[in-house]
Amino acid sequence: MSTNALQPKSIGGNNNILEVIRLRRADLRKSDRKVAELVLADPKRVINATIAEAAEWAGVSQPTVIRFCASIGCQGYQDFKLRLAQSLALGMSATHSVIDASDTPAQVSAKIFDYTITSLDWVRNHLDPVQVSRAIDALSKASRIEFFGFGASGIVARDAQQKFPLFGVPCGAETDAHQQIMVVSMLKPGDVAVVISNTGATLAIIETARRARESGCQVIGIVGSDGPLVEFCDIVLMVETLENTNIYTPTISRIAALTVIDILSTSVALRRGAEHVDLFTGMKRNLRYLRMSNET
Repeated sequence: MSTNALQPKSIGGNNNILEVIRLRRADLRKSDRKVAELVLADPKRVINATIAEAAEWAGVSQPTVIRFCASIGCQGYQDFKLRLAQSLALGMSATHSVIDASDTPAQVSAKIFDYTITSLDWVRNHLDPVQVSRAIDALSKASRIEFFGFGASGIVARDAQQKFPLFGVPCGAETDAHQQIMVVSMLKPGDVAVVISNTGATLAIIETARRARESGCQVIGIVGSDGPLVEFCDIVLMVETLENTNIYTPTISRIAALTVIDILSTSVALRRGAEHVDLFTGMKRNLRYLRMSNET
């Protein structure tokens, strides 16, 4: 048997079987849903269970357990347990990352790490590499880059602005509606506007993207959902994240968008060549003078 035959296939682009179950649970048959609820309630218990034990705990027949495995894309019960083990190694599902008022600091820490790791893996499996490549091409050729966002997206814009000046073109970040209109009105062909919105429905950002389009510059959208903003973007980076489970859940959309900014900035830097490397090295050397030395 080949090594590849032993590797579990992704399901709908997602390798995390716990998230697949969570998302498909409402569409399952009533009896299959009992198995799903058992798995989501205590995956560590199920991973060590025989098919007979799983059926007994869920209050269903063994054929129902097998049918449940097939309904979520697994090739039988053993394949399901293999994928479940991989999900647990990756991090608990968002369902198990809900923070309770009674949680200890250690539990809060574990849940936030688990939720963040799981959610970032979800983003990685859903990010379109073709669109990422197009965005890198556009940014590499830009004569000027402006980032626009509000709230958590504004933080991402500021982080992006801090990175991209290192890569050889003037950059800005605007998080105020009035400033956004002023800046976007001055853009011209050859410039790139990067609009950031998790909902894709923020009215001021939509207006900024529309005006940027009118100016003749390229518009890159970093969005979390297929909202009206995408209609005004030439390139769309869909940074889809798992839904927040309660008021204490960390803002994973911000963390995911920051990761995408790192991907873009690093990729653009790699295209700049030896001259850029020399400038970057000199900048790093100059920054050392701002730090306290051991002698001091």
